[in-house]
Amino acid sequence: MEKKINTRRKPDWLKIRLPEKDSYKEVKQLIKDNNLHTICTSGSCPNLGECWDAGTATFMILGDICTRACKFCAVTTGKPLNVDKNEPIKLARSIKALKLKHCVITSVDRDDLPDGGASIWAETITEIKKLNPETTIEVLIPDFQGNTELVDIVIGAKPNVISHNMETVRRLTPKIRTKAKYNTSLKVLEHIAKSGIRAKSGIMLGIGETFDEVLQTMDDLRAVNCEVLTIGQYLQPTKQNMEVEEYVKPEIFSEYKKLGLEKGFRFVESSPLVRSSYHAEKHVL
Repeated sequence: MEKKINTRRKPDWLKIRLPEKDSYKEVKQLIKDNNLHTICTSGSCPNLGECWDAGTATFMILGDICTRACKFCAVTTGKPLNVDKNEPIKLARSIKALKLKHCVITSVDRDDLPDGGASIWAETITEIKKLNPETTIEVLIPDFQGNTELVDIVIGAKPNVISHNMETVRRLTPKIRTKAKYNTSLKVLEHIAKSGIRAKSGIMLGIGETFDEVLQTMDDLRAVNCEVLTIGQYLQPTKQNMEVEEYVKPEIFSEYKKLGLEKGFRFVESSPLVRSSYHAEKHVL
């Protein structure tokens, strides 16, 4: 079945505008004042306006320089700066100032650190809980190179949801991800699910995957008891990143959602502008 749009021009359903409301400006200023990093900006998220206008954001810890150079990602690659030991408490205070009921935390890959940053992850979750006992927490973690002992450090801090993105189907993983391996990501997700914490993952479309490959990825995720799946359109963040091969129609995203729920996922967020943290507050329930 033909599912491609033979044009590189962005279709109408992907056009967005940033708002100018006070809540958006307040979040932006708070992030700037506290020298915090967000994947909203570093990752060129298309939902930045919607989320910030609602007074929320997905925060990125361990700096804004990644040790990996995945072809789809806009985050800067290079030698990271030293870890900011005050980052956990600064982030916790910012979340309190924003009065967030739910927060999402992610990070760059820090393959340069002996523990991949796991100890900072745990400290960050702990500090958020201390200052914000009513705030639920989702963390979007790297693969820690498949070291489940490091994953256990994050698990031990007991966030509500732990997410790790597959990003794409098995065949395309070597093409677009550096170091990360398809089976390693499944192993991490399986380990999370076995701990009793809800496991979540996400993939992007429009980079050459087939319909059947997406369904197989769903099956692979359900086999390791991943309960939440996000599916969104890949958008080329810079000219240095890989190009979009197709703009997948909204009705195809709807079909994936229907099939995903039939396969047993508890939640499936599937539409062109969906990103990992989209409607994340619902995934705790």
